[in-house]
Amino acid sequence: MTIAVLFVFSIFAAQLLRIQGFDSSAVAAQALEQRTEKVVIPALRGKITSSDGVVLASSRARETVVADPTAVCTYKQKSTKTCDPATSGVAVDLAAKALAPLLGRTADELRPRLGGSGRYQVLDRKVSPLTWRKIANLGIPGIYRDSAEAVPERVYPQGPNSASLVGFVTNDGAAGGGLESMMDTALKGTAGYSIFEKAPDGSKIPGGRQGGAPADDGQDVMLTVNSNIQWYAQNALAQQMAKMGAQSGTAVVMNAKTSKVLALASYPTFDPNDIASAKGSLVNKALNDVFEPGSTAKVMTVAAALEEKLVTPGQPVVIPNRMQRFDASFKDSHDHPTLYRTVAGTLAESSNIGTILIGETMPPKKLEEYFRKFGLGSRSGMGYPGESAGLLSSSSKWSGTQRSTVMFGQGLSVTAIQAASVFQTIANGGMRMTPSLIEGTTAENGTFTKAAEKPGTRVVSEDTAAKVNAMLEGVVSKEGTAPQAQIPGYRVAGKTGTADFYDARLKRYSGKTASFIGYAPADNPELVVAVILQRPSASIYGGTVAAPVFHDVMTYALQELKVPPTGTAAAPITLSVTPEEALSNPDTLRDKARHPAK
Repeated sequence: MTIAVLFVFSIFAAQLLRIQGFDSSAVAAQALEQRTEKVVIPALRGKITSSDGVVLASSRARETVVADPTAVCTYKQKSTKTCDPATSGVAVDLAAKALAPLLGRTADELRPRLGGSGRYQVLDRKVSPLTWRKIANLGIPGIYRDSAEAVPERVYPQGPNSASLVGFVTNDGAAGGGLESMMDTALKGTAGYSIFEKAPDGSKIPGGRQGGAPADDGQDVMLTVNSNIQWYAQNALAQQMAKMGAQSGTAVVMNAKTSKVLALASYPTFDPNDIASAKGSLVNKALNDVFEPGSTAKVMTVAAALEEKLVTPGQPVVIPNRMQRFDASFKDSHDHPTLYRTVAGTLAESSNIGTILIGETMPPKKLEEYFRKFGLGSRSGMGYPGESAGLLSSSSKWSGTQRSTVMFGQGLSVTAIQAASVFQTIANGGMRMTPSLIEGTTAENGTFTKAAEKPGTRVVSEDTAAKVNAMLEGVVSKEGTAPQAQIPGYRVAGKTGTADFYDARLKRYSGKTASFIGYAPADNPELVVAVILQRPSASIYGGTVAAPVFHDVMTYALQELKVPPTGTAAAPITLSVTPEEALSNPDTLRDKARHPAK
């Protein structure tokens, strides 16, 4: 037995020698690791502000408050180490009543969690630092904050007004869409961490190992959006949709010279402060939804023919009531006798048949080239998440009837931002600028970095743009399709649009798309406004459905930006000719099958 005991002690001695002598450093390091706590310090997400300094999104620190029921049960009791079944209920009741006003809940709601099973019960994830200090001062055993789960709260002061543009952040701090996703890299920052030695009860050991790295908060992002114009456009759109019984709608306001977006309204919308209860659309329909533009696309057909010098504004056009192309009979929005108009008059009165005659002066491939130069078939270049490129197939794949329908805006699809960009190009003298939403970013040290500007693309000449501009003023005249868009004191140019609406849910056409897109002042364009309403029931025409919203939003925006009234009168433009003038002119555009040249 003596030998056996000595043998066992020799093993202990050898092990002790190994631990304290040969492996002392490794064992000490392992022990240090076991009692060292590493806590992540979340970075505050940067603010999103409008160009006029209004905060659209910001973050504030929040604490996650947790309860350990096995300790709460000793609150204000004689035994502070173990629960006494006889007094646990009293302790829990006292703790619930003390915490209720600070957590914004009733004592009855808190009791099940404070007296429940387990050792980890989350009481609230969005407690402010000030409230946490008040909770800590209560001295309730087992109530602590879990720094590992602390997620800053994202707040949207403007609520639904800019929600579809700004996007939202989920409960775990991840970007959920919109500009929050688009600018996530700049906004989210870099998390820090804190390291300290802890005692068995979880408290810090004074003089123990401590360290870490501070969190780097995200950059602030300034938008090109004007908060007042955004607010007005969103509300004007919502009111008209209710009046017209529309399914959805968008309103785009942009600078005519730079293409900076000043407002991007979308309806229905949602409240980003309560994303769990969101019932509206979570996307911005001005960028994500596509639709057939209808007559607003006629601007591109006319501009292309003018640029190729195939037509002139005053050139006569004979417009019959019906015109056959392949297996389809085309008509205008209403029956009429044979009309004798000019190219300018064709656009002003929005004739489908007249537009076909203008478009047939060039081959389909050439027309497609101009449509793509105007921005159709490709994304705008803003980088907005989920943005659609629209639908524009190759002209080599156009059917016989599609060769005609694309000329007046059917058989192709665009987004609202693409449609607005077409008119920005004309308003800017034929130079298309890439739309932009970001003015710049501000780092944590206050350094502002302006967003890079992209060069413009020449689509048509200044002369062609000026001719189209004069024609678009005719649309807003008493003889045009949208006199409702007139603004006292300002010259206005624009175009109405009415097209069949394709419902993706029904997988068929259902209802109409009504739109009006224009700019002002027409003599020196400053602002472009596009208004699109889907499936209105009270009326279907762009002139009565969308033009009133254009009028109100444009009027407000001109006043908000202090754009002076127009100082010149519009030049006279010939919209119609006599039958004799049309039929005797060898350059008259006509359906040659019905009106052979003399």
